[in-house]
Amino acid sequence: MPKKKEVLEHHQEDADGPNAKPLSRHDFPPNFFFGVATSAYQVEGAANEGGRGPCIWDEFTHIKGKILDGGNGDVAVDQYHRYKEDVELIANLGFDAYRFSISWSRIFPDGLGTKVNVEGINYYNNLINALLEKSIQPYVTLYHWDLPLHLQEAIEGWLNKEVVNYFATYAETCFSSFGDRVKNWITINEPLQTSVNGHGIGIFAPGRWENPSVEQYLTAHHQILAHATAVSIYRKKYKEHQGGQIGLSVDCEWSEPNSDSVEDRTAASRRLDFHFGWYMHPIYFGDYPEVMREELGDNLPKFSDEEKELIMNSVDFVGLNHYTSRFIADASESPDGGNFYKSQKMARLVQWEDGELIGERAASDWLYIVPWGLRKLLNYIKQKYNNPIIIITENGVDDEENETCPLHEMLDDKMRVGYFKGYLAELSKAIRDGVDVRGYFAWSLLDNFEWAQGYTKRFGLVYVDYKNGLTRHPKSSAYWFRRLLKGSEEKNGKKE
Repeated sequence: MPKKKEVLEHHQEDADGPNAKPLSRHDFPPNFFFGVATSAYQVEGAANEGGRGPCIWDEFTHIKGKILDGGNGDVAVDQYHRYKEDVELIANLGFDAYRFSISWSRIFPDGLGTKVNVEGINYYNNLINALLEKSIQPYVTLYHWDLPLHLQEAIEGWLNKEVVNYFATYAETCFSSFGDRVKNWITINEPLQTSVNGHGIGIFAPGRWENPSVEQYLTAHHQILAHATAVSIYRKKYKEHQGGQIGLSVDCEWSEPNSDSVEDRTAASRRLDFHFGWYMHPIYFGDYPEVMREELGDNLPKFSDEEKELIMNSVDFVGLNHYTSRFIADASESPDGGNFYKSQKMARLVQWEDGELIGERAASDWLYIVPWGLRKLLNYIKQKYNNPIIIITENGVDDEENETCPLHEMLDDKMRVGYFKGYLAELSKAIRDGVDVRGYFAWSLLDNFEWAQGYTKRFGLVYVDYKNGLTRHPKSSAYWFRRLLKGSEEKNGKKE
């Protein structure tokens, strides 16, 4: 087991410790921005309105037993109709940017790109214009897991290389429709989750699990090609006159070696290559990590020379979604389920040598609060990938839904305030270490539909009352951010 003192010797263990000074915006570079994030299926609702076609999550959530509480995104938190109210919230809290995703099937209901849905274009134009009127920069994600259902049924979605061309058509339609105002694009969010949870374990849409040793790697392969193709189109036809930038958002937890042994250090490195390198290695080095090739053999697809040229350096920035960390120990077979984990030959552990947890556990069983892991991960990316521009595109923590808890107690989210204090303090240190981080998005603006967990987990800075008209109530964490971001400008602000 790792020794706590040694691991933390360069890290402040507690952001609220006796020597800690209050975090302020001045702890970040002058041009550093702060934003909040959501995704279309989780917040929009209006599933059958405005010409939107069904997506794979519409079908998946209506299969009994797939979602913990039986919930779905048919209405979600109704941002489709309440976007002006939500934009006003973002502005009042002092955020500079809003990261949201576009619903592919709201632009092309069948996903094929043959006929644009004008109502969908109009909706996103209205949202983008409302943001800009409040001086909030839109950061647009093109794909956040909601593949048009027709593409899944007609060509098996991400398993078919044809999807690359359909995604390219969709992406270009977005560039041409919104790129005069949208200057920041993210092609795909967390492709690993679509690959592993969607096509390996089957707990996410489209719910495939029958042939994980092939399908999850093929899905990843096609997502990388789709990303790179969209970037190529943007750079050749839009970037020069629109003046924007484009990247990819990858999720990664920090992997701390469980001991100083060569075996555990190698296992931690292997874990990071499977987790982060799976998507970043092709972009920076032209191919998958060597360890993946060794472990997976012919199950890992190959890039042609032409594809390698397309993929190489196909990001202007790296979007990093980071929530938590683990200790990693060498193991002949991973105790985690699924082909993807077993091939990594490691165990993910959550205890120090004295049995204490690596950090406080949040509502989700995978999420432990480990601020120092963010700084370590950022420095790892800096060293491994030649200090790329990074934007933290997601970072946050969840509470358990509790229908019997009084509203004022749900709003007093002390754990979340502590989480953001700790992680932002470590982010500030990483920037001082020389990591080129340009911005940060808190996940999430609103409590919302949390995929397989339904509405049982709340990640929002703003509480959504699911029982009473979806009314919005900013939590203590929202007001904490407002004070951080507005500083001395804050006058008579509501206190926690």
